[in-house]
Amino acid sequence: MDIRTAFITGASSGIGWSLAHRLSRAGVEVALLARRRDRLEALAEEIAHAGGKARIYEGDVGNAPESVATVQRADDEMGGLDLVVANAGVGNERWAGKLRWEDVEPSIAVNVAGAAATLTAVLPRMVERKRGHLVGVSSLAGFRGLPRSAAYSASKAFLSTFLESLRVDLRGTGVTVTDVQPGFVRTPMTAANRFKMPFLVDCEDAVGEIVQGIENGDAVVAFPAPLVAAVRAGRLLPNALYDRAVTKARGR
Repeated sequence: MDIRTAFITGASSGIGWSLAHRLSRAGVEVALLARRRDRLEALAEEIAHAGGKARIYEGDVGNAPESVATVQRADDEMGGLDLVVANAGVGNERWAGKLRWEDVEPSIAVNVAGAAATLTAVLPRMVERKRGHLVGVSSLAGFRGLPRSAAYSASKAFLSTFLESLRVDLRGTGVTVTDVQPGFVRTPMTAANRFKMPFLVDCEDAVGEIVQGIENGDAVVAFPAPLVAAVRAGRLLPNALYDRAVTKARGR
């Protein structure tokens, strides 16, 4: 793997935790950002015991200016970041008839502003160095609006479109952009879901897909295949049919 250094947000659990382990085993020095310092310290200790290198940066991705400063500091301290992964995300379920701004704001702060801040923090430096890789973890939920997921689906749709525009603009600069679009992945966040999650993917398998996509320089990494096919087909349905289908599948 032609990556020396990587910055990962949302590293205290789930995909971020597993991705940090996988990259460190490949010889990558990882910088870990999350709010829970105790979890970051535990992860860094595990990586060190396995012979890897990790730095921890405690902070809230939802604070965009702070996130920019933290990524830039890591870039300075680590001699330049080769890979930046905007993985941190939040989600909650709320029927639209009871939706309040307080329910929406965390998704905007973390999934939209925080992700964009993370991805652009050292982007001009990467372009100047003519190397670098930006990865954003969006979701198949961003393809169309899902029931009780207005804020989450919209935030992930933003991230996918943002990454696509970056990819188009950065063509030929030496900076690669990858949009990771997972379905349901077995993590602490999805453990709180009270609905059926079709084609649920184990976290380690999901990280395997992500790492392979990074190594290949793929524009989009979407999985699992059966759910990807269903979601893409769903985009072709007329609104009336789509509304009935997803309402029946999820209920109210």
